[in-house]
Amino acid sequence: MIRAYKFLMRPTLGQAIALGEMVRDHCSLYNGALQERRDAYRHVSKTTVRYGQQSAQLKEIRALDPERQGRWSFSSQQATLRRLDKAFAAFFRRIKAGDKPGYPRFRGVGRFDTVDFPKDGDGCRWDSTPHAPVTRVRLQGVGHVRVHQHRAVVGKVKTVSVKREGKRWYVVLTAELPEPEPLPATGSVVGIDLGIANFLTTSNGEHVANPRHGRKAAKRLEAAQQALSRCKRGSKRRRKAVQKVAALHRKVRRQRLDHAHRTALDLVREHDFIAHEDLKIRNMSAAPAPKPDPGRPGAFLPNGAVAKAGLNKSINDAGWGVFLTILHAKAESAGREVIAVDPRNTSRRCPQCGHVAKENRPTQEKFHCTACDHHAHADTVGALNVLRAGLVRRKATA
Repeated sequence: MIRAYKFLMRPTLGQAIALGEMVRDHCSLYNGALQERRDAYRHVSKTTVRYGQQSAQLKEIRALDPERQGRWSFSSQQATLRRLDKAFAAFFRRIKAGDKPGYPRFRGVGRFDTVDFPKDGDGCRWDSTPHAPVTRVRLQGVGHVRVHQHRAVVGKVKTVSVKREGKRWYVVLTAELPEPEPLPATGSVVGIDLGIANFLTTSNGEHVANPRHGRKAAKRLEAAQQALSRCKRGSKRRRKAVQKVAALHRKVRRQRLDHAHRTALDLVREHDFIAHEDLKIRNMSAAPAPKPDPGRPGAFLPNGAVAKAGLNKSINDAGWGVFLTILHAKAESAGREVIAVDPRNTSRRCPQCGHVAKENRPTQEKFHCTACDHHAHADTVGALNVLRAGLVRRKATA
């Protein structure tokens, strides 16, 4: 099992400058390798340049430019070239699948924020001394950088990555763990229904409030965006405004992640089996298709795009996809079982008699069965149906 750890680094002023130069030089290597692939395909009879050929040129590149490329780890530069190769592999995969291809783009310095070290000890060294007063990570060309290690790293460190987020620097470790010890069994099973009015509702009738972090920060974000739009491009004032907008977005993202971690941890600790809806979030948050007006060429009929845009904003603000990813990861680590079920009619089926009808849910919160007169909260009914479907699926799989 592989687990990732993310720690805040506290570099000195000189180390921060060196980290910025390292990212900048790796970005230059990435863009140069991309330019070579483009030129080879366009001008040399559609020749394809692959990772092996570019990796073989690294020795010459480092010798020709020792000030920019020769001072950094060879393996980290190979990882940057491998990153470009993965971008092209994804590009060709999307072409075969019929999706929008998205050709790999050149990266600006502000959009290239991560440097990977494929192996601990090759260009980097994580200080794994237990109970040390100060934790440090050694990076070739930078030195020993202090790390704020807020929890212990369990397992053998495999890879190390350096990531920049605004003015902060982080080190991301991946460690290989033995088989995790499962949490003690509780004998409890639960179904959850994700929503917008409530973030989730359990089959036990418990509601977890939707924090709406994006909505709460909307006014500050709007003011920061307006201030940014009034700044002259290329000015120092505009750079500061960009940093302020990015900092607000990062704060919302961290708040959303924190809420997802806390909610998922509570579910995993209290229940042995968790069932949830298999939501297609990308389809749910897609914009409605335009409706051409047959009577007026070039005109369109109302399609509810404004109302759908508000719903899409609320769906994205809730962060269902991030929460489900975290829930599956924590359940695997704790030895719990998580199953996704078909979400169709989960909020319209009566848990008492099984009657399915649109009229069973007259409002967002109320459920009133038209066949047996059963009353309940609509989200609780959905969670009950999700739990029953999950138990049936688990039994069928076993």
